[in-house]
Amino acid sequence: MATTVERCELAPGFSISRVLTGLWQIADMERDGNSLDPEAAAAQMQPYLDQGFSTFDMADHYGSAEIIAGTFRRGLENPEDVQLLTKWVPTPGEVTRADVHQAVDRALERLQVSTIDLLQFHAWNYADPNWLDCLYWLQELKSDGKIRHLGLTNFDTAHLRIVLNSGIDVVSNQVCFSLLDQRAKTQMLPLCEEFGIKVLAFGTVAGGLLTERWLGKSEVAADDMFTWSQMKYKRFIDNAGGWDVYQNLLETVHKIADSHNVSMANVACRYILDQPGVGGIIIGARLGASEHLADNMRLFEFSLDGASRASLDAALAEMQTIPGDCGDEYRKPPFLTASGDLSHHLSEMPLPYEAQESADGRMRILSGTKWESLAGFCRAVRRGKRIWISGTTATHGTRAIGGKDPAAQFHFIVDKVEGALQSLGSSLNDVVRTRIFVKQIDDWEPIARAHGERFRDVIPANTLVQADLVGDEYLVEMEVDAVIAE
Repeated sequence: MATTVERCELAPGFSISRVLTGLWQIADMERDGNSLDPEAAAAQMQPYLDQGFSTFDMADHYGSAEIIAGTFRRGLENPEDVQLLTKWVPTPGEVTRADVHQAVDRALERLQVSTIDLLQFHAWNYADPNWLDCLYWLQELKSDGKIRHLGLTNFDTAHLRIVLNSGIDVVSNQVCFSLLDQRAKTQMLPLCEEFGIKVLAFGTVAGGLLTERWLGKSEVAADDMFTWSQMKYKRFIDNAGGWDVYQNLLETVHKIADSHNVSMANVACRYILDQPGVGGIIIGARLGASEHLADNMRLFEFSLDGASRASLDAALAEMQTIPGDCGDEYRKPPFLTASGDLSHHLSEMPLPYEAQESADGRMRILSGTKWESLAGFCRAVRRGKRIWISGTTATHGTRAIGGKDPAAQFHFIVDKVEGALQSLGSSLNDVVRTRIFVKQIDDWEPIARAHGERFRDVIPANTLVQADLVGDEYLVEMEVDAVIAE
């Protein structure tokens, strides 16, 4: 019987191959400034479709990937046979509705389609609420028919929770998930299962570092690796316990691969595919240079037995957990990127709000909610080294954020507080006191747990009390005091 590529229904009437072909290496192949020939590169995509790998993942910043994929689709007798997934990664700072329309129209033009199958959105700084504006505007374009489905990329659990409870319709979240990086297991997968959305996992073979090529090899420094992907995932190895622990994992994977007569990459990928909530994994391809089609087909010819899974789990238990939640590698140290920082992604990170300085030296922040203009107060004020932040609810402009989920509301409140602090030259690390007011005392635990997630390394003084809040939609409010460290 011929091997069949597994498929996953991301949404009613929209299915993808569970192994997606990632086109990020096109950017690496073009980093000398020379673009690939679209027609020649597009021809290299046909063998994937012939084998059943019909889904291709790309982004606006993957060099000419969108152009190549669009050229390929245009030449097909049945264009609907392929699914083209792309991403939009806006530059940090203010983004307008017109900017969103322009970005989507650019992707439509490059892909040569009238509707984008799945557009995945990335946000750089959650403390700047403009990321929510972008998603609401993208949802408008979905209603207009320019986008078939919305997804996210590199969102952590807290902010995925905000999205899912704020009336934004997403079907997936693309995050790093591999034997080296098990962060998604802790909170992300349970939340995705709860809401019926899928994780699309990248990094499953860690740029080739989870293959036979590196078994028993001497350590190579991240900056001396051959490709951007390898430079990036070597930093994951360093944070997961180092080279010796990594080699122990490779030995375990190798033994399992031998017992099943498959490759080490097959074992690493099958383990992630078998996790509940995972819709698919993304395996990168260097079109015309490194394809691994036959090897990828073997993924659907075997399964991991209980003994194999137990061996892998034992090897993983010896490793250190990658710090933070999904996507944190792009937002906070340690920056697990090819360069080890954000220098090849960003030139600057604009402040979320504009600080206004008065004659007496006070600096104030307005966040633009209806309550500030109604009652005549500011979101935050700084005098000297001290900062006071007003009672803050989950309000963005005229919208209530987070629905009826107290944790989602609280996380957005912390984002607003963080945005005010950043704009006054401070950060959450300077917070010395938080006061939390809850409408329903039964909500204390999810709110307290969310407070623990956001302030566990800061450990401010804290008070939580029940109070009758203004506005039926609000479940929680918080005010904050901070002192900027010398």
